[in-house]
Amino acid sequence: MDIETFVNTTSRAWAIPILAHLHAGIAGRQAPLLTATGASRTAFAQSIDHLISIGLLERNPGYGHPLRPEFRLTTLGISAAATANKIHSVTAKEDQDLLRRSWTLPVLTALHEPSHFNDIKRNLRTITDRALSQSLKTMEGRKWVHRHVDEAARPPRSIYRAVNTGGLISRVVASDISFNG
Repeated sequence: MDIETFVNTTSRAWAIPILAHLHAGIAGRQAPLLTATGASRTAFAQSIDHLISIGLLERNPGYGHPLRPEFRLTTLGISAAATANKIHSVTAKEDQDLLRRSWTLPVLTALHEPSHFNDIKRNLRTITDRALSQSLKTMEGRKWVHRHVDEAARPPRSIYRAVNTGGLISRVVASDISFNG
């Protein structure tokens, strides 16, 4: 999967949990998925609609009732669900709130090797300086990202590195994501 598709996928809070649960074998019906994710009905519906619009999910034709639809992964969705399942399997339940934020996973993926702020921004073309800065600060507070100031450089520059749970997520996801634009 390319980084732009990954950014688009993670832009909805419940997209990754939905994909992970589908990959893990939870039935593609709305009720079991809703229960497994713990999402609100509105947020869940928005995430499902988003996954359908970007081609990762489709309504299962011939199954389900219009008010209780059934969903299945598309060909592209199968690989995205495998990546989502990897992310879901290496994170604790208390970390799920941070994973549902828009830029957490793309930033961690860009940190598959220690990087400067501008290098991360270059890999994530649509991220704003403010969003990147806030994401890095939040993950630094959770000890998922370590910031080191390179005093030898002129001017001094910060180097960011994914560590602990962030490093684990970064290693798991980076192999599945392509940064070539």
